[in-house]
Amino acid sequence: MPTPVAALCEITLKQVRVNKRQFPAHIFLENFWIFAMNQKIENVLALALQTPEPVREKSLNLNVGFMEETRTWELIVKYNGNLSKAVSGLPVTAEELIVEELIAGYGLLTVPEDLVDTVSRLPQIEYVEKPKRLFFSMADGKEVSCVLPVTKRQPFLSGKGILLAVIDSGIDYTNRNFRNADGSTRILSLWDQTVSPDAEKGFFPPEGFQTGTEFTREQINAALREADLLRQYELVPSRDSSGHGTAVAGIAAGAAANVTGGTAGFADDGTGGATGFADNVTGGVAGFADNGYEGVAPESELLIVKLGTPRENSFPRTTEMMRAVTYVVRKAQSINRPVAINLSFGNTYGAHDGSSLLERFLDNAAEIGRTVICVGSGNEGASAGHREGRVNLGETAETELSVGAYETAFSVQLWKTYTDVFRITLRSPGGQEFSFSTEKGGEITWEAERTRILIYVGEPSPYAVEQEIYFDFIPENLYISPGIWSFLIGTQEKESSFYFYLPSQAARNQNTRFFEPNPNLTLTIPSTASKVITVGAYDSTYDAYADFSGRGYRYAERDIGLLAAGAAKPDLAAPGVNITAPDIYGGYRSFTGTSFATPFVTGVAALLMEWGIVQGNDAFLYGEKVKAYLRRGARKIRGEEFYPNDRVGYGALCVADSIPIQ
Repeated sequence: MPTPVAALCEITLKQVRVNKRQFPAHIFLENFWIFAMNQKIENVLALALQTPEPVREKSLNLNVGFMEETRTWELIVKYNGNLSKAVSGLPVTAEELIVEELIAGYGLLTVPEDLVDTVSRLPQIEYVEKPKRLFFSMADGKEVSCVLPVTKRQPFLSGKGILLAVIDSGIDYTNRNFRNADGSTRILSLWDQTVSPDAEKGFFPPEGFQTGTEFTREQINAALREADLLRQYELVPSRDSSGHGTAVAGIAAGAAANVTGGTAGFADDGTGGATGFADNVTGGVAGFADNGYEGVAPESELLIVKLGTPRENSFPRTTEMMRAVTYVVRKAQSINRPVAINLSFGNTYGAHDGSSLLERFLDNAAEIGRTVICVGSGNEGASAGHREGRVNLGETAETELSVGAYETAFSVQLWKTYTDVFRITLRSPGGQEFSFSTEKGGEITWEAERTRILIYVGEPSPYAVEQEIYFDFIPENLYISPGIWSFLIGTQEKESSFYFYLPSQAARNQNTRFFEPNPNLTLTIPSTASKVITVGAYDSTYDAYADFSGRGYRYAERDIGLLAAGAAKPDLAAPGVNITAPDIYGGYRSFTGTSFATPFVTGVAALLMEWGIVQGNDAFLYGEKVKAYLRRGARKIRGEEFYPNDRVGYGALCVADSIPIQ
């Protein structure tokens, strides 16, 4: 029997008193009845807000963005007008609701949980998404990328006059690769989002932001003058604990060769020498000078952002990346410098069609100033995390998912065209079945074999026509029931396509994978954004595609997404297997992954902008024009017959053929 209206009013008024907020009762009635139908809230956020917190805490995705201590959500919003003014009338304190206006009409809001729906319904708010976790995508690449002909002879490009931004896990700022010949730093500024502001120590966030600490060139140089390493990290306590960001920065812009003549003005005894900079690099100065390691753009100036906060198993969030890009773009504009931005991470959540707020944000950022954004295609090509297929009218298509032992929690996304209506049956390893139709949206819960499955049948967003059916597998105790879980799909109208995605391989058991997976369309997000340069990886030893590299779009085989616009992704490939790069221990080692292919292209983008903008050959050589030149100059590699294709795009990076030098 439906609950009487009077009872609903009583319930909502009690909620008002509990939360100590005074709102008209109709607002809560609206939330009570129509919350799941709020078209301005993304599907997974709607599911998270409707899921009991004890259940949500067991999910690896639903609770991302929620701060338990303050009972608030961190949200990504697309807005119009003045965001701060739009929320100023809400009955909250400044501590309860934090507003961060980014670029191009995007912003971040920290909102009390009971106000999320109310905020989303403000007329200035166009759409709301929750954060997602980001995962780092892990030979002589310069030679095979045709870098040497333009750096060792005319026009002698080095990245001079260009900002090169690395948004990653941080950087070992003491490393010789990121210092000038006199020992001073090449880093213009370093924003460490994990170091809390402390006015007494002189630690402040960048202007316009409220988290982390921005370390200036002056502060870093003051630290480098200290002979004692511990004292250095007292002055600038920013460390790259994983080494990922240090390696990426080294490939793009390392400059150990700048240290000439062994000591290059550094005192061996650590007292400062002629220049006042002490040497604290393990292994001795001469060893580094003799190595001769040099990145693609060794004279570019560095902007570094260390992502993340000390939570969520150290995985950064998409919101932190959006803050970082905003910071970099604003910094470049403030000093009127071109900037090449490196993003070597991503995730698998989304339609892979460029429609999410994150992807749209990057498209907008790429159009501001003289900016180029390079993003790795991810390492999901061979991870068995994607499955796609077609189902004929009157038939059933089965997708089998193997769930490994000791899997704590994971999610499954099913994407399809909204106009297609599916009948989906979910079968457990023990043979239990549950069926539902995708015709009506909303939340569904099914329990089988000590596993709770939260299902959300979504609606299209204002920015996309696709429909998402989201499955969150949550254990009743410690682990998901292992074995074969099956998805049986039938169509009620016509032949239809479907696309399944698992979380990134870094977030799941290696034995949790689809049977009969598809390696195509395994680009990670945000490499699917239209106006970024998407970089895949190839093995330069064999001059062949690296099978782990995320694959893109095949023109004739995709019903949804960027296919309609004729987009080709990735744009090109760069060396990504056994790449030598600086490590955080003062030496060098080999790295593999699209993370380490991407900085080759970022460094080359800096070279192209130096040739065009700094040297006066083409004042408009930035953005999509850089992409066009790189595509045109890409060379063919072994095993690829047609270009562009879903594996290496237009081919392998070749900067010598990309610069229009007569």
